[in-house]
Amino acid sequence: MLPVVLLMGPTAAGKSALALELAQTFGGEIVSADSAQVYRGMDIGTAKPDAATQGRVRHHLVDIVDPTDAYSAARFVADATAAIAALRARGALPIVAGGTMLYFKALTEGLSALPPADQRVRDAIDARAARDGWPALHGELARVDPAAAARLAPTDAQRIQRALEVHALTGEPLSALQGRRAAPGAGLGPLLRLAWLPRDRAALHDAIARRFDAMLAAGLVAEVAGLRARYPLTPAMPSMRSVGYRQAWEHLDGAADAATMRARGIAATRQLAKRQFTWLRTLPAKAFDPADAGAAAALTRAVAAAVEAGLEAPMR
Repeated sequence: MLPVVLLMGPTAAGKSALALELAQTFGGEIVSADSAQVYRGMDIGTAKPDAATQGRVRHHLVDIVDPTDAYSAARFVADATAAIAALRARGALPIVAGGTMLYFKALTEGLSALPPADQRVRDAIDARAARDGWPALHGELARVDPAAAARLAPTDAQRIQRALEVHALTGEPLSALQGRRAAPGAGLGPLLRLAWLPRDRAALHDAIARRFDAMLAAGLVAEVAGLRARYPLTPAMPSMRSVGYRQAWEHLDGAADAATMRARGIAATRQLAKRQFTWLRTLPAKAFDPADAGAAAALTRAVAAAVEAGLEAPMR
């Protein structure tokens, strides 16, 4: 059985280019593990592969929902598992690549037994946040789920909302339910877990700044303006909370000038990378540093060995 290649790493580390090379070398196709690339029309700010790239190598789970929709880890597991099975049936190597570490964890370890999103409850929480502010709702969360509140910043709107939503739907703390895991996606078979993991954080920060500047030059603000004109979006929607889109929205609303938007966007991307590094410490994988001479060749050899053996490669 062909292995599933899991290629993980922080934003701006070069995962996409590496995944493309692996797919071309081994006759594979890419299953995106990116929580923002699923949205139609969100191209520049997600560094989505362009049409020419997707013409060379097929990408799955890209452009599959509108930015007004929610997309969950549970749906990712279902969609990715189906894509992997279809690729294996055609003899194509499945390469799951991206930076949404929750997706990798859900795919390989199973999902917490949490209720699905309830838009009515979310709208009510958003209305209270608009009136009282997210720090006030963080205080409310501290009363009903102190363990979850202790992990979250008072301004982390998306996670505060989800924790309060879970408590409203179940009457139980999110922190308690997260320990109860359902079974992982069935039929994954052998896995090759790889991390493209730069040790030099300063170099990664420089790459993040360069990439964000390139997104601005390519028209990120105009992209967000176009999305706002095309869809009934709000800044509370998961799509518009994505890094880059949130800052462009604030700029379009006059809450930040261009320089402030840029600074906030780069800072938010660095924070995202920091969270990704934290996640990666909990996910077993063989790590390769892009700065090391021969790292790409060594990673490619690991894939070749796993494909030849059809067995799970050592993770350390």
